[in-house]
Amino acid sequence: MKSPIGRLDPRKAYILATVVYEYIATAEPVGSQTLTQKYNLGVSSATIRNEMAELEAGGYLVQPHTSAGRIPSDAGYRTYVDELMKREQLPVPERRRIEDELRSASRELDELIDHTTRLLGRLSNNLAFVVKPAADTHTFRHIQLIWLTPRTGVAIVMTSMGVAAQRMFELKNDASADDFTHLSNALNARMGGRKMRDIADTEVEVAARDAGVGDDLRGAVIDALHAARSHEEPEISAAGAQNLLDQPEFHDLRKLRSILEIVEEQKTLYDLVAEAMSGDNQASVKIGHELGSDDMMECSVVTMPYRFGEHAHGVLAILGPRRMPYGRLMALAAGTADSLSERLSDVEIK
Repeated sequence: MKSPIGRLDPRKAYILATVVYEYIATAEPVGSQTLTQKYNLGVSSATIRNEMAELEAGGYLVQPHTSAGRIPSDAGYRTYVDELMKREQLPVPERRRIEDELRSASRELDELIDHTTRLLGRLSNNLAFVVKPAADTHTFRHIQLIWLTPRTGVAIVMTSMGVAAQRMFELKNDASADDFTHLSNALNARMGGRKMRDIADTEVEVAARDAGVGDDLRGAVIDALHAARSHEEPEISAAGAQNLLDQPEFHDLRKLRSILEIVEEQKTLYDLVAEAMSGDNQASVKIGHELGSDDMMECSVVTMPYRFGEHAHGVLAILGPRRMPYGRLMALAAGTADSLSERLSDVEIK
């Protein structure tokens, strides 16, 4: 454990870390007597009491009731996570269990993501959710233009995540089945393997000109590509909400209902982890007020990116009380993300 440089002396840092550790374990406010009896701090109960009072004055601890016990504030948790907490590694048996479960899971993408979410919720004993890669990080696989009549057709856009758009369209002028085939071939040759967000309308215009097709067919393709990129937020799989019932913080059903209503809103849930979508390959934590919602003040979220293919990435997350075992859950998130990234190299796109 290292001391927060320039903010807390070593003794205050150790007492703060011990209070956080004890409160996470018991869910009960921590008093100086408890620390004296359970931990070898090497100082008297009176000294610990004075140090805790100074930690409270500094904003690291709060006293929820008139009792002598104190609990960590958001700042106390933040200091603990960033500077005091011992970094943990996922135990080898648990890592192997995750690898084995994902290896035996379906090779179909959506089912694999759902399986991972349920597994993470079960192992964390909290609410877990997994965000699929954003649509504009997908790579273009191919487009299929299906001729129905001289003036109607269907455009199907396939990306690295499967069918991204399927649109029926009408044309002002007649087009042949050969026109559809020539344009499909020209587009696939030009755009295969490219990120969806990097494909400009002008490239479709060039392909249409090379294929010798009309403007209205070119416009139908552009509309289909726009539709494939139109989702502002990726899809989210969530599991384990019932685990929150086991946490003392959420025995107030009104408070729990407010949290679950937020979780049901996909956009709100995505906003909690959006920063991690473009972050580095490390577990990160948001605590209490950092989540930006009064209803989420009692919660924390651990997030970890995972990879899908060469370019795309998503995020898995664990949502629970601020009084969560951060070291263990950060290690669990990192280990699960590694196993999921490896498993995704063998998924089937449908």
